Amino acid sequence: MMKNILVIFCPICILLFSCGNPNAKTIIDHQTVNERVITKAQSKLIFDHTKVFPNSTQLAFALIENGKVQFYGVEKINDSILSVQNHQNAFEIGSITKVFTSTVLADLVLDHTIGLDDPINPFYDFAFHKNQEITFKRLANHTSGLPRMPSNFDFDIGNQDPFASYDSEKLRAYLTNDMELSFDDEGTYEYSNLGAGLLGHTLSKIEKKPLSQLFQERIFSKYDMPNSTIGSENVPTSLVQGQSPEGRPVQNWNLASLSGAGDIISTAQDLSQFVLAQFQPDNEVLAMTRAATHALNEDSSVGLGWHIRKGPSGENWIWHNGGTGGYTSCLVMNTESKNAVIVLSNVSALGDPMIHIDQLCFGLMETL
Repeated sequence: MMKNILVIFCPICILLFSCGNPNAKTIIDHQTVNERVITKAQSKLIFDHTKVFPNSTQLAFALIENGKVQFYGVEKINDSILSVQNHQNAFEIGSITKVFTSTVLADLVLDHTIGLDDPINPFYDFAFHKNQEITFKRLANHTSGLPRMPSNFDFDIGNQDPFASYDSEKLRAYLTNDMELSFDDEGTYEYSNLGAGLLGHTLSKIEKKPLSQLFQERIFSKYDMPNSTIGSENVPTSLVQGQSPEGRPVQNWNLASLSGAGDIISTAQDLSQFVLAQFQPDNEVLAMTRAATHALNEDSSVGLGWHIRKGPSGENWIWHNGGTGGYTSCLVMNTESKNAVIVLSNVSALGDPMIHIDQLCFGLMETL
């Protein structure tokens, strides 16, 4: 069973939340239960976790069992939870983007363009502070020693798009003047949005292409993900409105020079295609991202982008989650059983209820 406290890897910070008491209002459940899509037990899980969210909240699900995909969706309207079809609607996926950034890295490594243990320094025309070196692998598995965010980044909780002004010049200023690495010779895990953003920024410099183009050419077009993109202005399908913790509309995020940490917008259907590709044993690029590169403890480790934890029966669950000012997401999969759950939502990562998205995702995984 899921514990009451989960670690959330959102683009702002690690947030530790305990589940609070449900909303005191009477919430009516009008979900349509169809055993070919969701079971009564799954419906109850969805209801129990969704009833705490504000009205106009949407959740889009992909439930993959033995390689077969079923889509489901709900929306909370007038304190009722209704079944909807929203698997082709787009949501910000937040830090799940890091998996895609690491997938581009793996592709370039297998192309022999770069080496996984190569330093990124030679690809910059300036020296890093104190001539400190960082490798590609350590950026991808959060062992670089970089902090969560750069010291010259000022997060303003009142700014609905707080990352937009952090451009390449500010990143350069940090790397040359302020960068400090805190790790031992073996490398220490410290989750870093800065590290993932720097990785994406570096890959873009190497290929002389915007990161959005690298995603399109090396991932989205390859795995039939036509509604995945960077930038709300580029979304080719219906974009679900992001919400504040109180349920008010908020602006979409633009992570600027740190785009590789959390900028992708996608759909449950597109992400299901990416997951199905993970189940193909001959895909060397995706297999490389899932291989453990750093152990956290006996039950969990880190690959390239992905986090790995032991499931109830000892099998590996590969997962990541994400959060932005207006959205929260979670994806977990077992490549051996070909089971997976994807949950996308317009639940703000800035509020307490977002913990329910992780709990719901892992709870649904346990039902497969």
